[in-house]
Amino acid sequence: QARLRREDILRPNTMGEWSFKDVLAHLAHWEAFFPDWIAASRRGEEVETPAPGLTWKDLHILNQRIYEEHCDQSLDDVLEYFRATHTQFMALAESFIDEEVLTPDYYAFTGGGSLYDWLNAYAAHDLWGKRKIREWMGAAA
Repeated sequence: QARLRREDILRPNTMGEWSFKDVLAHLAHWEAFFPDWIAASRRGEEVETPAPGLTWKDLHILNQRIYEEHCDQSLDDVLEYFRATHTQFMALAESFIDEEVLTPDYYAFTGGGSLYDWLNAYAAHDLWGKRKIREWMGAAA
């Protein structure tokens, strides 16, 4: 199985304007939102998704903010962040009871959907990143 070299992970403009490191930070940052949204919902607080003051039509703004927050971090720091947030995300996902996952609007921030829908969207987001990396590796070979 081919592995990305450190210099490949850091190469700019590999995925559009981003490096693979930037994509890992992006995926991790999005996963870091989820436990906060769940915790706030459980406390009865209103959750503004995708971020306070932004709508889903503003994703380009939020994604740029995420990029700017992490672009100067070292690869080691991003990898540590990625592993930690993913571990937290998965532990939370595994802790849900069926009612939480399957009941539409159980959490108000889902906008009438279910956590199942949101977890599926997270999985699709991760697959997007993996697919782009595999495509690049195939083209670079």
